[in-house]
Amino acid sequence: MSELASRPVDTSGGVPPSKPRRVLDVAGALTGLLLLSVPLLIIYVLVRLSSPGPGVFRQRRVGQGGRPFTMYKFRTMRQGVGGLTVTANCDPRLTKVGKLLRQWSLDELPQLVNVLRGQMTLVGPRPETYDLAEHYAAECRWIFDHRPGLTGVSEVRFRDFDVLGPGEEVDLVNYIERIVPARVAVDAVYLRDPSMRATFGALWDTVKHILGIPIPPLRITGAFKDTKESRAEEPGSAA
Repeated sequence: MSELASRPVDTSGGVPPSKPRRVLDVAGALTGLLLLSVPLLIIYVLVRLSSPGPGVFRQRRVGQGGRPFTMYKFRTMRQGVGGLTVTANCDPRLTKVGKLLRQWSLDELPQLVNVLRGQMTLVGPRPETYDLAEHYAAECRWIFDHRPGLTGVSEVRFRDFDVLGPGEEVDLVNYIERIVPARVAVDAVYLRDPSMRATFGALWDTVKHILGIPIPPLRITGAFKDTKESRAEEPGSAA
């Protein structure tokens, strides 16, 4: 295993979503929480019954501008079992209920609260953990300028096996050196022009992905050669 460099994540004001996107975030999160209140309660009870531990998992993640926030998810893993923070669907730490929740992306639903609070947005990059973010290469760290998303282009248009060969494991080195650069390049396609049209397109792709409708991967060549556009604040954005 090669030696991975590590340094803390720098903080800044970051790049907030535009005002129209923020309005969509609030409306979408409120609607989702109201319509799904009963299913959310049922899932919470099932998680509590599946194994000892809390129903909701809380973890510090990298937010907009590298600033920390507490992200919520339904707990999908057994308590007190260590391991890599990158979790595959075949991970033995997953509970039976947890596997089902991950398969249908239902474990992410509590993040609607994070969206409502302005800590996350409906469409954006993956909210990374700090222990992994500290290993990101310099050319990938611009992704932390942006507010993380409940879903994103890389969530539905990129899979680990797009860059890993048959039988290769998602270990720390493969994750940082191969998966992260490819995923960041996919997210950059949206973040360079996060228009409402592109946002609704990503949300529709997410619905299709959850329903099991095949979505072709987004192939990127010359990964993130120009990331300066990603650093520029969107027109009409609000802090």
